[in-house]
Amino acid sequence: MENPGHTSYADDPKIDALVNETIGRVADKWTLLVLEALEEAGARRFSDLGRSVPGISQKMLTQTLRQMEREGLVSREVFAEVPPRVEYRLTDLGHELGEAFCGVWQWAERNLARIEAARADYDARKAP
Repeated sequence: MENPGHTSYADDPKIDALVNETIGRVADKWTLLVLEALEEAGARRFSDLGRSVPGISQKMLTQTLRQMEREGLVSREVFAEVPPRVEYRLTDLGHELGEAFCGVWQWAERNLARIEAARADYDARKAP
């Protein structure tokens, strides 16, 4: 998709592919919520992380963390204890992505009232 006034990287298919893949993987609900939870608290154990992301199942948390680890966004450290302790933390790459998405939260905060008003107006027009 062309974006007027935006530098295009269309000449480099590797960058194009990376951007498309990254957006597809990290723009999902769970990745953003895990990213936020790790940004707020630093290192977290799996169970603590699960409690801090409302509604996420263990299976989805596992899948999300594995994908984030594969992308270089989180690191996983296993401690040789009984029972074993595993902690996850954001990498520098993960922190940078968190900063990029921070703009979305700031936009939402600035525009919450406008969005709610637009939704109410739309719903009122569509009501039977």
